[in-house]
Amino acid sequence: MKFISFVVFVLTCSNVFASTPDWSAGAPVTAPRDNIYNLSSTDFASYKRQGQLHAQVYPVSVTGVLPPYRPIRRMMEEKNTNPFRQWVQEVINANGFYRFVDILKYLGLHDYPSSSDSGVYSVPYPQELFHAEELMGFGLIKRNGAEGFTFSCAACHSSNLFGKTVLGMTNRFPRANEFFIRAQKVISLTDPFLFQAYTGATDAERELLAISREHLQSVGLKQPQALGLDTSLAQVALSLNRRAKDDYASYHTLYQAHPRRDANLDSQPADSKPAVWWNLKYKNRWLSDGSVLSGNPIFTNIIWNEIGRGVDLHELEKWLAENQKVIDELTTAVFSSEAPLITDFIPAEKIDLGRAKLGEIVFKNNCAKCHGHYDKAWSEEGSENLPLKEQLKTTRVRYKETTPVIDVGTDPYRRLGMKSLEQLNDLTISKRNNIVIKAQNGYVPPPLVGIWARWPYFHNNSVPNLCAVLTRAEERPKSYYSGHALNIETDFDLECNGYPLAEKTPKAWKTQTHFFDTTRPGLSNAGHDQKIFIKDGKEILSTEDTRNLVLFLQTL
Repeated sequence: MKFISFVVFVLTCSNVFASTPDWSAGAPVTAPRDNIYNLSSTDFASYKRQGQLHAQVYPVSVTGVLPPYRPIRRMMEEKNTNPFRQWVQEVINANGFYRFVDILKYLGLHDYPSSSDSGVYSVPYPQELFHAEELMGFGLIKRNGAEGFTFSCAACHSSNLFGKTVLGMTNRFPRANEFFIRAQKVISLTDPFLFQAYTGATDAERELLAISREHLQSVGLKQPQALGLDTSLAQVALSLNRRAKDDYASYHTLYQAHPRRDANLDSQPADSKPAVWWNLKYKNRWLSDGSVLSGNPIFTNIIWNEIGRGVDLHELEKWLAENQKVIDELTTAVFSSEAPLITDFIPAEKIDLGRAKLGEIVFKNNCAKCHGHYDKAWSEEGSENLPLKEQLKTTRVRYKETTPVIDVGTDPYRRLGMKSLEQLNDLTISKRNNIVIKAQNGYVPPPLVGIWARWPYFHNNSVPNLCAVLTRAEERPKSYYSGHALNIETDFDLECNGYPLAEKTPKAWKTQTHFFDTTRPGLSNAGHDQKIFIKDGKEILSTEDTRNLVLFLQTL
């Protein structure tokens, strides 16, 4: 009897702290929710690990678009005397693609972290699907005897940071939208039986192509305004408009011949960059404009992802009901994500502690009311005995209990576009899971954890560095060139924190693809100055104040 009682006690204790988060609108966040389900330490480690695997290899087996992997790869890479395949290879080679992995790199996918990396730079490897030449965000799904390929959360939410891959960070140059645009053009013109004849695809692989072709008819697409931005909002809304009117009730992927027009998104941009994950733990409303008022944001994002991939919503709802643990694991991984520290890449001695402390005062007087408070180790008793790197760390983040939305004059197109997504509230799957969306009159002033690594700034990437953020709007750069963060000496302006400008811009960046023009619709760099550091037409921060503030922000 004692043994049975002990077993029951052990089994109970493994989840004794587990709880269901309050996803309702306005539920206050009184402390950071790193462990969103309050799991025991053992379960938390397990859920986080599995969630990181799901983030790398997309887990939704019923996903709408799943092209057959092996015949497409063979057609690209294998030498063949077939005239059609030779022609296809010539076309692909002309675009600089010689191997399948070249396409993955073009789409913005990154290398897996090294096995020697640790902390925020480490992830568990998906061994059962992992091949050395594949990149994070690419995955294979088996369906009815064939393997199709797809892309996961990591495709847009991982980035290279000076030689380290960070899962949960904004991908500076995602091209996921372009994949769907090209796939829709090519697959819609490809007869599955001819594809099978020319590539040697199996019947099951031919069927995968046929299903992808059908589902892509229910996908509405839009090209981003600039490299680095994402049009997933438009893809979801425009995809809904391509479905039959009764689809909201029936959930079928029946394509309607004449899609409904969208007054906001047919002619106007609503681009934004993919968000970092480590901020979610502080918030109770989601997206850059706070328009998702309730519901698990990860669950919600899966639904949106799949509407944008033409999924049959009957099948998706069944999959979600049967895979709640997968959603819980992915949610755990996202909410427990942490930001990289600048002192992981530069010596702590490069940050002047005295000036950073002065910057903290500037921040508290001008920024904290919107962006929250950040307790620093340097303020604790005896901190002078700590190594400088430890003194610079943030020990506690005190953000708002209720996530605010404020209009500070930044480009309005993104938030205006959310009106088109309010139609998602009508879906039965949204109602059953308490998902509520409401367009907002402004944007969320985000927590500034890891702000140093999040350049370029604003939701639309319109500001290249922190110096420009703290400059009067009309004096900010009207354009700039972007580039990868490969070398911290050449690709990063440490003093201004972000892209180097003018003569400091690397020559290799100066291409039309990497040119950002703030005069284009949706790319304005206006706002975030009046009544913040400009009052009554006068700047309240001196040059020295601004430099000190940037130093403080680099320690967050």
